[in-house]
This record gives sequence, C-alpha cells and structure tokens, in this order.
Amino acid sequence: MNSLKRRTFTAALAATVFTELSFGTAFAQDAQKTFALIQINQQALFFNQMNEGAQKAADAAGAKLVIFNANNDPAAQNSAIETYIQQKVDGIAVVAIDVNGIMPAVQQAAAAGIPVVAIDAILPEGPQKAQIGVDNAKAGADMGAFFLDYVKANMDGKVKYGVVGALNSFIQNVRQEGFEKTVTGAEGVSTAGVVDGQNIQDNALAAAENLITGNPDMNAVYATGEPALMGAIAAVESQGKQKDVKVPVGTSRPRRLPASTPVTSPPSSSRTVAMGAAAATR
Repeated sequence: MNSLKRRTFTAALAATVFTELSFGTAFAQDAQKTFALIQINQQALFFNQMNEGAQKAADAAGAKLVIFNANNDPAAQNSAIETYIQQKVDGIAVVAIDVNGIMPAVQQAAAAGIPVVAIDAILPEGPQKAQIGVDNAKAGADMGAFFLDYVKANMDGKVKYGVVGALNSFIQNVRQEGFEKTVTGAEGVSTAGVVDGQNIQDNALAAAENLITGNPDMNAVYATGEPALMGAIAAVESQGKQKDVKVPVGTSRPRRLPASTPVTSPPSSSRTVAMGAAAATR
C-alpha cells in the first residue's frame, strides 16, 4: 500500500469512527460535542495519520476532539476512559492495547450513556457501538505468502527468519500468528525465534540486534508493526547486514528509509488486500 492509499485508508477509518459516534449521540444545535480518541502511542505513523483523519472529521462535524496518548500503557487507557466519563464527553473511540482489560472501562462508559467505538483491535462482545478495522490475521497471512514466494524466487528456496514482535499488542500478535501459520512447515524455511520490541522503536532495535547477533546464519526478519520494522531495519544496518538479511515490508515503507535499506515489498494490490477495508457494524 503506497503512502497515499494508506493515508486515505486511515482518514476513511477515522471518518467512519465519527459517523458511528455521531449516530450514537444526538447532536444539539446549540452545543458543541466533545469526542475522545484514546490511542496506543504517537510514535507510529499509522496512529498519527489516524489522529489527523479524526481531527479533520471532527472539524467537519463542528465537534471538539481530544486525543489521549497511552504511550503503550494499557492501564493508562483505562484511566483515560474513566476520566472522560467524569468529564461527560459525548463519545469515545479507543485503539485498545489490552482488549480484555479495557472492557470494564468500556462497560462503565456505556452505563454512563457514552457510546464507545473500538478501532482495529477487536474487543470481546460488549456494549461498544461498533468495531472498525482491518483483518490483521489475513494481513499476516498475505505477507507470509508473499514471503514464501520471494524466498523461492530470490533466496534459492532457503531461509532462516526471525520475528521482531510486540507481545503487548493484540493487533500485532494476530498479525504475527497469521504470518507464522502460513510459513511454518514450508520447505526450506526455519526460524530463529521471536524477540519482543514492546511496540517501542528503541526497544525493537535492541531486541533485533540481539536476534541478529545470536543467529549469524539468519537471513530474514519479519516485523509485526511499524516500531518493530524501524527497529529491525536499524539493527540490520548497525550490524552491517544489509546484503545478508532481508526485511519484508507489508505496509507502506516507513519514513526516513535510506536507499540501501534491504526491504522487500509485495505488489501494491497485495498490500491493499492485506490491509483490508474499514468495516463498521452497528
């Protein structure tokens, strides 16, 4: 998915969120509505594009938007919802870190008459008004299929890969599972294991460097999200492994990648399919 398509996707997703929240609460002509967007972090480009799209949608609706950055802390997301309940906001959208742990706060919001929309991370059945996002399992599986084709065509059919994941991210765990289910057991494919970047770029860099150092025969790294990807690429470069280790990229190439970066990307159509389309249910 190129940058324009990805930006359009995230803007459309954010607009859909506000459509759902708008239907969840009646608009008064004489009072500005306030909506809260609770994010995972503001490091990843995807989340920042989502914020941008949400702000544009709020401006178009004449509403006020407040954005909370949980900085990868699930407890902070729960506390934020409780605070917004006390502030009597008119609607809450949340990109959950802990999909089960967030549910008591979601239930409290619903009990207070505040509609909640879940974005990307799939929440258990509950009082939320809608679930909006992509098929992350399919995204991982599509990347796995592309990866196997790439290995066969460009790596003599043999690869030892490692994974830089974010084990605190439900979304990325689903994506990782989709990838690994697809490649596990394939002829010529072996694994060096999984390291946890904790959805923080610096942590992902350190974890990826350890993965590379501990597995000198590893020749590919799969990263489950943007901070992991940026950390993995930086680790490959810091270890001087640009010619030896390939890094498949399943979304648009992130910012600030030098031309020497050893990334491999599936065709645009494949990446578009992998991302999927925003889907809201009322």
